[in-house]
Amino acid sequence: MSVQTFQSVSARTAPIATAGWLAWCRINLFNDWKTALGTAAIGAVLLAILPPLFQWAVINAVWVPDHAVCHAASGACWGVVREKFRFIIFGRYPFDEHWRALICTALLLTLIIASCMRACWKPWLGGVWAAGLAFYFVLMRGGMLGLSQVDTDLWSGLPLTILLASLSMTMAFPLALFIALGRRSGMPAIRSLCTIYVELIRGVPLISVLFMASFMFPLLMPQGFSIDVLVRVLAGITLFAAAYMAEVIRGGLQAIPKGQIEAAATLGLSYWQTQRKIVLPQALAMVVPGIMNNFISTFKDTSLVAIVSLYELTGAMGMAMNSDANWRPFRIEGYLFIAMIYFIFCFSMSRYSLWIEKQVNRGTQR
Repeated sequence: MSVQTFQSVSARTAPIATAGWLAWCRINLFNDWKTALGTAAIGAVLLAILPPLFQWAVINAVWVPDHAVCHAASGACWGVVREKFRFIIFGRYPFDEHWRALICTALLLTLIIASCMRACWKPWLGGVWAAGLAFYFVLMRGGMLGLSQVDTDLWSGLPLTILLASLSMTMAFPLALFIALGRRSGMPAIRSLCTIYVELIRGVPLISVLFMASFMFPLLMPQGFSIDVLVRVLAGITLFAAAYMAEVIRGGLQAIPKGQIEAAATLGLSYWQTQRKIVLPQALAMVVPGIMNNFISTFKDTSLVAIVSLYELTGAMGMAMNSDANWRPFRIEGYLFIAMIYFIFCFSMSRYSLWIEKQVNRGTQR
């Protein structure tokens, strides 16, 4: 019988950690010599830029709303934001009625946030939106319930930006859905009409669409008949966004294997049952990033309505700076302020898009 003797084994090196911020830096910033060289180069550029930028934006900055102090300072003048804050946010809306614009803005943001929560995805959400929009227009326009009337050409600033973005996105999505289905229709007339619409809208810039909606469209109307400029601009943005979104959705529809549609036909499902239960759930899940990219682009494109005398956030900031020569040199600080507002909204939509992707792709995750 053989006797086994114990033999010690030399110690082995500990496994490399794959979790934590140190592991993340090692994997993403210093994985090899090329990555490390790129990290060092970017770090050197940031070290050269960030210190003077921090000194200008924070250390030497002026925070008091005094233009004389700002002119004498060597740093940023954030006092212009404090001085022109209400003008930038609410624009030409009457100063004494800003409380109405504030309530309407808070209402729209509440509706948007509620619509993004799974717990609120109920049939009553549409009714809540209808009631909220009715309250929004009544309170903003006034002319009843003892409120002074404010014409739509005075609606401006952040309330107008959120209104145009939210309504145009909401109306553009179903329109884009039908256009995308129409472009893949077997009926030549429907397919041709949808194709002409998409190519015509995509062939011109949004500024041209807004110009046509604001100045050319009223010339085609009967004598004495007119449509509010806000409605015309909203329709123009909606039609423009729908054309681009339709192509994004069409890409998702083309990715669905034809065999699934044939299988649905053998089961006796109608065209609309096949689209609703089989094709669209898969196609829309594939193109969530593209749809959200279109939403973000639409939100930022609202800044172009200034050419038709509707001054949203960017236009209101320009008016606030141009109306006072003492604060005009500090336009950069004003633009940085509204850039921060745009970034907050766009970054929030981007993060929400990632959450939606995880939800719709949960069945395919490993």
